[in-house]
Formats: sequence, structure tokens, C-alpha cells
Amino acid sequence: MPGQSALKHWLLDSFRSAMEDKRNIQIIEWEHLDKKKFYVFGVAMTMMIRVSVYPFTLIRTRLQVQKGKSLYHGTFDAFIKILRADGVTGLYRGFLVNTFTLISGQCYVTTYELTRKFVADYSQSNTVKSLVAGGSASLVAQSITVPIDVVSQHLMMQRKGEKMGRFQVHGNLEGQGIVAFGQTKDIIRQILRADGLRGFYRGYVASLLTYIPNSAVWWPFYHFYAEQLSHLCPKECPHIILQAISGPLAAATASILTNPMDVIRTRVQVEGKSSIILTFRQLMAEEGPWGLMKGLSARIISATPSTIVIVVGYESLKKLSLRPELVDSRHW
Repeated sequence: MPGQSALKHWLLDSFRSAMEDKRNIQIIEWEHLDKKKFYVFGVAMTMMIRVSVYPFTLIRTRLQVQKGKSLYHGTFDAFIKILRADGVTGLYRGFLVNTFTLISGQCYVTTYELTRKFVADYSQSNTVKSLVAGGSASLVAQSITVPIDVVSQHLMMQRKGEKMGRFQVHGNLEGQGIVAFGQTKDIIRQILRADGLRGFYRGYVASLLTYIPNSAVWWPFYHFYAEQLSHLCPKECPHIILQAISGPLAAATASILTNPMDVIRTRVQVEGKSSIILTFRQLMAEEGPWGLMKGLSARIISATPSTIVIVVGYESLKKLSLRPELVDSRHW
């Protein structure tokens, strides 16, 4: 009968629509969030992530600054040698200073979400929103992060024995308690004496040229990989698993594309160089094109677990911070 046929088609269409909704990964936007929960949970999550990945950040920085393979032959070799020479605290040298970048982290996510909301008035393309928001968020965050990064990187270069960076702290290198703050003040004084206030923004342009493209590339690739995986995997697969896989894939892609600039940025900041172009030429003359890929494995190794934690944490954070009236309208 015509009525039964119409009912059957309606039920099939409704089923397909429900399945499609379940398959599609829904993006939680800024206006959907309870802001108080978002910031409180966000600070705690960011701190846990930094504790877990900081040793690899320190190793990557040392690998990028060393000449050739004068001290370390790779990520694992650097890990073992630092552990033997300085103990576990050696892997967290400069960490206390680095924790101040928690401020920039909150500025980053706020700028990202607000920019997405702003761009949505002009374009509904998720790629465009992610690209513009990612780049804008990085610009704001780097303006806060670079001075902290400069001090932190010089502290990372402190090791027993041979000097690696421009500055050397005086006294012991136990890296505990009041000693750690003493080292920080010592480094700050040396930077001020050598370069003035401008010294704290050494490598600022190089940082922007590294992290703005990295952030602008990461978000579109993250959503792209998540979308592709949602069509390849069974519809019953939890979205958080697809997002956890997409994050490292996007991070690896962004790392490969931006690592050359990251190497140059690190050398400009740590070695006190004033020219990006001259630093690039010197690096090419000394180590050739492969010099631009130094620290890439450490970067990807640190990025993989950290990105999984960041993505799972960030998406879970947004779900926890979702306004109560919207919870039932979302498929996870």
C-alpha cells in the first residue's frame, strides 16, 4: 500500500540520517562551552601534559644546537647520557621557568576558539576556520612564550662539563629548590647584560615562522584525518579513538613541514645569532640539507604521545565543559 511504502521510506531515511550523524565527528564550538569548567580543567590537563613531554623537548633542543654529533648520536643516546650525567633532574632542567607558558597555553585555546567563531561569519569551511584560527592562536601564544622559551632553552643547555650554549650558570647544577631559581636569575642577568631587553625576543620572527605554519597546518590536517578515518572505520568506533589517531598523524605531517625552521629558530635563540638567513647558510655549509632535519625524530617521538594526550584531553575537556542543555544532542 502507498501509505506503508511511504512509512518504510521514512523509517529508512531516518535510520540513515541517524547513522550518518553517529559517523560524523561533531565539533564543539566556543558558544557550546561552560567557560568556567573549560579553564579550570584546561590548566590541570596542560600541566600534566608538560610534565610528561618535557624531557623530549629538552633532548630535541640539545640535538638541534650541537654541532654535528659531537655530544649525542641520537634521541636515545642523549636520553641515556643526560640521565647518567645529571640524573632525572637533568631531564627537567628549566622546567620551572617553562611552566609559565601555561598562560600562553590558555591564551592559545581562547584565541583559537574565538577566531573560529569569528571566521564562521564569513566561511563555513572547516578547513578555512581551522587554518586561520590555528595561525592566529599561535601568533598570540608566541608573543607570550618567546621570552620564557629563551630563558628555558638556555637552562636546558646547562650540563656538567662542556658548555653548550652562550651562557653558563655559576655554581652547582643540582637543579633543585632555590638553586633552580638562582640559575634562572643568573641566566636572566646574563641575557640582559649581553643583549638588553631585546635578548628575550631573540628568535621571535623565527618562532613565528615556525609555529604559525605548524599550528595553521596541524588543525586542518587533524580534522581532515579524523573525517577520513570516520568513513574508513566501523560506525560503532568511538570518535575519541579516531581523534587520538588523527592527532599524531597531523603532528607528524606538521613536524616534517616545519622542522627546518624549528632548527634555525633554536640556533638563533640559543647561539645568539641575529640573522635567520645567515644561520640557514651556516647550517647548510656545515651540515648540508640533512642538518635541517636534526631533532625531527625526537620531535615526532615527543609529539606522538603528547599529541594523543593533548587531543584526548582537549576533546574530553570540551565534552566535560559542554553546557548541560547540549549534552544529549551530541553523539560520541
